Amino acid sequence: MKKIIRIGTRDSELALWQANIVKSKLENLGYTTQLVAVKSEGDLVLNKPLYEMGITGIFTKTLDVAMLNGTVDIAVHSMKDVPTKLPNGIVQTAVLERASSEDILVVKDKIDFEKPCTIATGSLRRQAQWLHRYTNHNVVDLRGNVNTRLQKLKDNNWQGAIFAKAGLQRINLLPENYIDLDWMLPAPAQGAMVVVAIENDTFTIEATSKLNHKSSEICTHVEREFLKNLEGGCTAPIGAFAEIIGDEILFKGCLFSLDGQTKLEVENKVLTSKYKGFGMDCAKFILNNGGAELMHSIKKQLK
Repeated sequence: MKKIIRIGTRDSELALWQANIVKSKLENLGYTTQLVAVKSEGDLVLNKPLYEMGITGIFTKTLDVAMLNGTVDIAVHSMKDVPTKLPNGIVQTAVLERASSEDILVVKDKIDFEKPCTIATGSLRRQAQWLHRYTNHNVVDLRGNVNTRLQKLKDNNWQGAIFAKAGLQRINLLPENYIDLDWMLPAPAQGAMVVVAIENDTFTIEATSKLNHKSSEICTHVEREFLKNLEGGCTAPIGAFAEIIGDEILFKGCLFSLDGQTKLEVENKVLTSKYKGFGMDCAKFILNNGGAELMHSIKKQLK
């Protein structure tokens, strides 16, 4: 009997869109698949900022359990939500070709950024970078799936809210009124989708590995290695972006204080063939130039 690959996914519109992309790609290769929707704690608890829940990988934990107990065979995630250390028994099998990594500001009207503004985001990284650039602005917490957050922007007296461009594009919700934040470094692996499976499931690993996009895998590896070595998890204001230009990888990374006043950054390049360990080297540069003390301070403030 031919194995049916059961694809676990959160039941938000974006997560289902991502799972259906993988479903379609696998079926085009001749595999039989089935979607299994699972609610995550991150979707259910909407009144607390993510960093107050005391957990990294809150959007992936439920699917990890579903895989480990045999309910599903693979999970599809926005890669930026996945902890840099996967649970024992679960392995990364594919990174799909990356979409836009940019953050955007969705606005209701034209904004005068010189005046005090209220901007919404649930991300410490976005908050810190915004406050670094606009010290006279106020940043408020914004939680929920994409649709919920867009509705909250309409319902509140905020000037704008920050979103990942790729997420809105994927489910055709990119509004007319938005501003590209090309100065803001994205979350590590933002815009990329990742597939994970049980490490001893050779059939499923072989099937899903055919979906891997090598250059996206390399760039996200560098970014996540940078994140892992800064010990950021999902809580510290860390931005990272790697791109392949010719035969080299250009990398930019940053670490901010929670209030955005302190900024540590690194920019470096390396031959693509030597990408392993590059993200770690960039993280060490930050740590050796004030980053270790800043990370200690951030962890104390978030306790």
